[in-house]
Amino acid sequence: MPVRPTAALTPFLALVLAATTLTACGGGSGSDPDTVKVSFKQSTDNSVKVMDTYLADIKKQFEKAHPGKKVELVPIKAPDSEYYTKLQQMLRSPKTAPDLVYEDTFLINSDITSGYLKPLDAYLAKWPDWNRFIDTAKAAAKGEDGKTYGVPDGTDTRGLWFDKAVFAKAGLPADWQPKTWNDVLSAARAIKKKVPGVIPLNVYTGKPVGEAATMQTFEMLLYGTNDGGTDPLYDKNTKKWIAGGKGFEDALRFVETVYKEKLGPDVADALDPNVMTRVRGEWLPKGELGIALDGSWLPQDWLPGSGHEWPEWSKKLGLAAMPTQHGQAPGKVSMSGGWTWAVPAKAGNPDLAFEFVKTMQTKANAQKWYVANSGIAVREDVAKDPAYATAQPGIKFFTDLVRSTHYRPAYPAYPKVSTAIQEAMEGVTTGDTTVDEAARGYTDALKDATDNQVVER
Repeated sequence: MPVRPTAALTPFLALVLAATTLTACGGGSGSDPDTVKVSFKQSTDNSVKVMDTYLADIKKQFEKAHPGKKVELVPIKAPDSEYYTKLQQMLRSPKTAPDLVYEDTFLINSDITSGYLKPLDAYLAKWPDWNRFIDTAKAAAKGEDGKTYGVPDGTDTRGLWFDKAVFAKAGLPADWQPKTWNDVLSAARAIKKKVPGVIPLNVYTGKPVGEAATMQTFEMLLYGTNDGGTDPLYDKNTKKWIAGGKGFEDALRFVETVYKEKLGPDVADALDPNVMTRVRGEWLPKGELGIALDGSWLPQDWLPGSGHEWPEWSKKLGLAAMPTQHGQAPGKVSMSGGWTWAVPAKAGNPDLAFEFVKTMQTKANAQKWYVANSGIAVREDVAKDPAYATAQPGIKFFTDLVRSTHYRPAYPAYPKVSTAIQEAMEGVTTGDTTVDEAARGYTDALKDATDNQVVER
C-alpha cells in the first residue's frame, strides 16, 4: 500500500509517550522462553520516533503486568521495499524469526502463502476485544484459506479535499457533497472556467506514483461502479481476477476525461514521482488546487514541526466523500489499507507474542496509537469515543468512511495486477492508448500475471 508519512508528535503526545532509545538485537525468538522479540519498521528519518516511543511505552506496561517476562524490541530501519525483503529473510528460519512482526496488508498474503505466518484464530476466539474490531479491518488480514493471520492496528480512508476559496470563486458551495462522478467533473469544469491558474482536480495516475495511482484513484473509481456488494477486481467464489470489463473501462474513462479536458495537472507533473509531495506541500497550502482525491493522512504534513506547517488547513479546506458512479447505493466509496501485527510460523514464543498484542490493543493503548500516528480507528469503541473524534480536525469524517470502505484483494498476484492497472492508466493519461486498448492490454497483462486465472464479468 502507499505508506502514509509518519506523524510528527504534538507536544502533548510527546509528554504522553516517553522517549526510549531502542537497539536491534540478534538471535531467534526461541532462545529465551521468557523474552518476546518484537520486530517493527523503524522510520528512516531519525527525527521520527512515533513507533519507537509507542512500543517503549507498551513494553513497560507489559513487563509490569507480566513479572519475569521481558520484551526485546527489534527495529528494522529500512525503506518499505527493503523492509519487506529483510522481514521475509528473518521469517525463513527459527534462528532469526522474531515472535511478533509488523506486516503491511499490501503484502501479508504473500507471507501467508509462503508459510511464514501462524494463523491466530485460536487466540482470537478467546479474546473478547476481537469483537470490537470492524469486519472490514478483520478481512484485511485473512488468507485465502479463511484463517486470520494478523491483528490490524489502524487503517486509513480516502476522500475528496477541496479548497473553499477556490470553490467560492467558481460559484460552488462551501458544503459541497457530490452525488455522482459527473458532479465531481462538473465542479472541476467550473473551476477551470472561472478560476484560471488553479489546477481544478488532481487524481494520481501512472507508474511513477505506483500504488497511489492504483489505490487512491483507480480503485476509488472501480469500486464505485457497482452496488458495493461484489468485488469488481477479484471474484472470491472462483478465486479468479476479473478481466477489464465495463466498470474497468468506465474508471479509465474518468481518468482519460480529467487529462483530455485539462482538468488535472499538466501530464508531465501528473507523471512526476514527486507529485504527492507537491499536492501536500505546495498545491493545496498555496491555493493552487481546487479538488484532490487523496487520503486521510494529509494533515500529518501540516502539523507543527513538519516542514510544511499549515495550521489554517481545517478552515481553508472542505471534505467530501467520493461518490459512486451514478449515486447508486451505498452512495459513497472509500479504499483502506493499513498494517497488522502477526506471529511468525517459526516464532519460539507465540503465546507470549499474542499477550503482547493484547496489551497493545487495549482500548486506551489503541486510541493512543491512532492519534499519535494520525490513523483511523478499527475498533468501534474507540471510533465512538468523543476524545478520539475531536483529537484532530477531519478524524470523524474519515472514520465515518470506514463504513463505506473496501480493502484491496491483496493476494500474492496483486502487486503485478496493480502494475498492469498503472500502465493502463498511464496510457489513457498521455493519450497514447484508447480506453478500449488500455482495457484489453490490462486483461492480457492480467492473464500473464495470474497464470490465466481470469474471469470475464
